[in-house]
Amino acid sequence: MASTTTFSIQHPTWTTSKHPKFHKPYKNLHFLSNPTSHSLSNPSSIYSSSFPLSPKFSLLNPPLPFHPLHDSSHDRLLEDFEIPTICSHQKLETLIKFDQIMHGESSKRVFIQDPPWISAHFWKGMYKIANKKVKVEFKDIEKRKYNLLRRRQIREETEAWERMADEYRGLVREMCERKLAPNLPYVKGLLLGWFEPLKEAIEKEQKMEKSKKQKSAFSPNIELLPADKMAVIVMHKMMGLLMVGHEDGCVRVVQAAVQIGMAIEQEVRIHNFLEKTKNYQRKKTMHEVQETMDKEKEVLRKRVNSLIRRKRLMEVQNLVKQDETKPWSRGTQAKLGSRLIELLTETAYVQPPVNQSEDIPPDVRPAFRHIFKTLTKNPGQKIVKKYGVIECDPLILTGLDGTAKHMLIPYFPMLVPPKKWKGYDKGGHLFLPSYVMRTHGSRQQQVAVRSVPGKQMQKVFEALDTLGNTKWRVNRRLLDVVERIWTSGGNIAGLVDREDIPIPEKPSSDDLTEIQKWKWSVRKAKKINQERHSQRCDTELKLSVARKLKDEEGFYYPHNLDFRGRAYPMHPHLTHLSSDLCRGVLEFEEGRPLGKSGLRWLKIHLANLYSGGVEKLSHDGRLAFVENHLSEIFDSAKNPVNGKRWWLKAEDPFQCLAACINLSEALNSASPHTVISHLPIHQDGSCNGLQHYAALGRDSLEAAAVNLVAAEKPSDVYSEIAVRVHEIIRRDSNKDPATNPHALLAKILVDQVDRKLVKQTVMTSVYGVTYVGAREQIKRRLEEKGHITDDRLLFSAACYTAKVTLTALGELFQAARDIMSWLGDCAKIIASEDQPVQWTTPLGLPVVQPYYKTERHLIKTSLQILALQREGSSVQVRKQRTAFPPNFVHSLDGSHMMMTAVACRDAGLCFAGVHDSFWTHATDVDVMNRILREKFVELYNMPILENLLEDFQTSYPTLQFPPLPERGNFDLQKVLRSPYFFN
Repeated sequence: MASTTTFSIQHPTWTTSKHPKFHKPYKNLHFLSNPTSHSLSNPSSIYSSSFPLSPKFSLLNPPLPFHPLHDSSHDRLLEDFEIPTICSHQKLETLIKFDQIMHGESSKRVFIQDPPWISAHFWKGMYKIANKKVKVEFKDIEKRKYNLLRRRQIREETEAWERMADEYRGLVREMCERKLAPNLPYVKGLLLGWFEPLKEAIEKEQKMEKSKKQKSAFSPNIELLPADKMAVIVMHKMMGLLMVGHEDGCVRVVQAAVQIGMAIEQEVRIHNFLEKTKNYQRKKTMHEVQETMDKEKEVLRKRVNSLIRRKRLMEVQNLVKQDETKPWSRGTQAKLGSRLIELLTETAYVQPPVNQSEDIPPDVRPAFRHIFKTLTKNPGQKIVKKYGVIECDPLILTGLDGTAKHMLIPYFPMLVPPKKWKGYDKGGHLFLPSYVMRTHGSRQQQVAVRSVPGKQMQKVFEALDTLGNTKWRVNRRLLDVVERIWTSGGNIAGLVDREDIPIPEKPSSDDLTEIQKWKWSVRKAKKINQERHSQRCDTELKLSVARKLKDEEGFYYPHNLDFRGRAYPMHPHLTHLSSDLCRGVLEFEEGRPLGKSGLRWLKIHLANLYSGGVEKLSHDGRLAFVENHLSEIFDSAKNPVNGKRWWLKAEDPFQCLAACINLSEALNSASPHTVISHLPIHQDGSCNGLQHYAALGRDSLEAAAVNLVAAEKPSDVYSEIAVRVHEIIRRDSNKDPATNPHALLAKILVDQVDRKLVKQTVMTSVYGVTYVGAREQIKRRLEEKGHITDDRLLFSAACYTAKVTLTALGELFQAARDIMSWLGDCAKIIASEDQPVQWTTPLGLPVVQPYYKTERHLIKTSLQILALQREGSSVQVRKQRTAFPPNFVHSLDGSHMMMTAVACRDAGLCFAGVHDSFWTHATDVDVMNRILREKFVELYNMPILENLLEDFQTSYPTLQFPPLPERGNFDLQKVLRSPYFFN
């Protein structure tokens, strides 16, 4: 092997008596060894060299030999060497760190000057070769890291239930060996106690069904999974259904049975797939001379695992396409689910803590009971129905809100980018069933999406891929604050109180009035406690996901669509579409320097989150607000729990705290503009539904009211409607009560009209809110004010205010009302022919309104007769008409968001969207603002209503549709110059 002794070469004319001046580097001086800490701190010095870094530069050799390792070793390797893909300098630094780990830093730096006969072009070419090889090596490391993560993701999707069954088997084995129950959390202990009896009951049922001559309806399906895996699914699904907010610890049988049946079917498909994988591998690896069967099985087991984990995944995935198993019907799912629930009720028991005397036998009682409950469909209605429910024992409810950490959460965020969408069921998760649209059983919608050509859906697929490729991470500092507050009892920052309110004691008096009052107070206390329980379970589920993800470098959310074309993450709990808690805990994995404009937008973002009227100020006003509260912002960031806690006054407290922390880091830095920010900055549409109607109608007054036109400060449509409502009520209050029936109500209400009273009604008016809906919205706001205590008077006041609010809306947004009426009339004409309203969005997505009359389908199960609902053949005419205007506008705002997402991707931005709220890094807000305005103008330069009418006339040539409503002459180009269009 050639010697690696350090050497030096000096040109004869290079005098060494003086040290060179480092403020201006020599053109042909180079480092010939591994970079030291000095060079690491300045990666550009490495790139600027035109000489190869070393005759035997170790970075050009494989920096780390990756040998086949066990899973745990691979996982450890991944934890030790995480390589974020941010920028070329960081890539090189990471690669150098790898090299230092493998080769050390024993070499010394030696300066060399090029001999005069060596051409600069030669060295430039050598540098390009070296740099290219460095990039190749880095890509190789990235690829290996990706493969490790991909293997973990596949195991998460295919082995989750199997691992959980293994855990229970291990605990049971340990319990038997040690003859001692393991020390487990309360609910985990319950599940372990149920596991073995339920597994044995399922095994017994499977054997009975095999030997029966006259088999049960569920017989072919109950044998498709091992009993232990089936037992785990049943237990966890039942507990999961109880956690998501069902009343009084009950779950309707029909819902539980279908959900459990669906989970079993999904696991059967994965199980069958893995079994086919084993058979496929066995055929390819069978030796001519076989050894013992045990040894062969062990070899095959290892190779089956490696087949899934390594490069032969594509071969395995081809087997999925060959799976000819037909989807189970709802009836099949319900029958199997019912029998498994019945076995659970027969085998699962609970026992109160042992605090009884030895003479009294232990109080062992069933954990679940199948009962029938008579319930009213809606409060206040006399019509009642009897429902079969599964009721859990109160002992289960006491520990249920701490169960989330032990539950298997479906459709967990992915560790690698989702599969690209290429069809109705091609994309998203690697193995879990993923569909591009949530059709909720609508056959017409499924047929429409499946039959559309792939090219027509290309832009939609690209947008979903863009949203799915956004990499997120958990904001650990924020999560620590949440955990501290939650551990101390919650009840601040929007978190629910972890304690129930006490149930009032029965009065000793026999007075009927007192007894009635006590009953009402008990009912109210139980309702509050039930709501708190549901909220605690929801919070625990969210925090459980955050805890599991906090140590990951990053993760991804596969997205799909609702039937209108709005995008949603497929994961149900911790997402950026959820509550302030979730949005505060999540941030972009990629960080970018703030820059001058980014620092400005971070301040504006903080003011927007604080809200309380600050968001209605001009941008300069919001900046001034932040400057005036810097001491409170610094204190919030430094001591969020025990300080002044100014951030708790914000409308979105956790998001506000995250912004306070980021802004404090920047302002306390010597160079604020270079501070790295991971925080998503929001740009929200102002009453976005009315913005879309204003663009459709081209009405200048409406456009100005919703900020389509530039102004010194943002227009506030809610305040403007409130002023109009107040003026109408003030006029009515001055009228004579003898001649005007509303005069007395107006006198009571004249001082109660404000922005908050009318905001929800104005916001939902464009989405088809009815008079009844508006009345209920305003009634709730009046109840919150507490000035009107009499129920009858409250109802009358809400009726009157709702009429006035809708009148004021009609006056201000007449063009929008005309378009809504036209859309509703067209829908009525189509639905009258017993046809669903359907259209194609500007991005090519086919939409079919899924409002059909339902048909009841009775099936006999082992528990009870269940009435399953399914889509009928006749449409609901009224629902088709009233839902079309809001659905059509939702399809347009979904199109705008997806167009913006793809354009931001092309511009190199990190993008996330929540319907009418667009997110990116602070430094990129100006670019995103320009893009979203351009895409809005591009969208409404299309003849949208003309195309819609043409589609209707083509699809229904025998029907007569009304002419398009008249529109104004508003210039859409003004949107490009409006600073408060999205802000």
